[in-house]
Amino acid sequence: MTYFQQLISCIDLHAILASKDLVVLDASIPPVGNMAAPEYSWPEYRLPNARRFDLNQDFSDLTSDLPHTMPSATHFEQAAKALGINQQSQIVVYDDLGLFSAARVWYMFRAMGHKNIAVLNGGLPYWLKLNKPIADLSVDLHAKQQQVIGNFIAKEQVGYFCDWREVATQTHSQAELILDARAERRFKGLDAEPRVGVRSGHMPNSKNLAYNHLFSQGLFKSPNELAEIFAHINANKQAMIMSCGSGVTACVLALAADIVGHKDVRVYDGSWSEWGSLPNTTVKTSTDNI
Repeated sequence: MTYFQQLISCIDLHAILASKDLVVLDASIPPVGNMAAPEYSWPEYRLPNARRFDLNQDFSDLTSDLPHTMPSATHFEQAAKALGINQQSQIVVYDDLGLFSAARVWYMFRAMGHKNIAVLNGGLPYWLKLNKPIADLSVDLHAKQQQVIGNFIAKEQVGYFCDWREVATQTHSQAELILDARAERRFKGLDAEPRVGVRSGHMPNSKNLAYNHLFSQGLFKSPNELAEIFAHINANKQAMIMSCGSGVTACVLALAADIVGHKDVRVYDGSWSEWGSLPNTTVKTSTDNI
């Protein structure tokens, strides 16, 4: 089997559905703010043999006050084993919004040392658009979810995530470029944040690259188009820190950067949920329209 490590098309996934090492994960999460709810979602609509990757519960540090915080390597390993994931698994992850939370799962597995994971380009909406098969609803979902325990081993990698202190340093030194994946109006502080107690605005000296600007007709833009976007916003080819609302769509930027060959990338795990709730005496917030 050919291994996929960034994106996989619906056509290519359909061709390998019977592969014994394939693990398909549905990583959909509820939309936030004024995002439209998906038309089709788990469990009624799911890819054949898909397993539920619960980002909000099983794969987040629930001791944290922040949403979607990366769990420890031990926590991640046990949760991955419970899903029947093995060291040799080819993982394909998708979500019901197309390209939203799946990239977070791709980034998490990469941070735990597993390279053979790819995001389904276009996700469930594009799969359905192409009339590809979905799971038979007559099959008992709970029985299908009882997987044999896998042998996945988490090998935590250095340099995938950073905290607010490192980000604060970069707002001053600007040695690394901070890219914010939120919508432009949220970045500029024109729209209120969807989470209670989080102020509006953005980190000083950060730039806005709304994650949906990387898509065209529900798919990632071509590598050449993505390269042009990064060349425009990061002309000096600086290392980058990706941020967003809660560390999810920041990983869409990280995936796009990886596709075009930018390897010096970190994700600010706390993202704006943390920065926007820290005291203004600790970190600064900007609402200028850069």
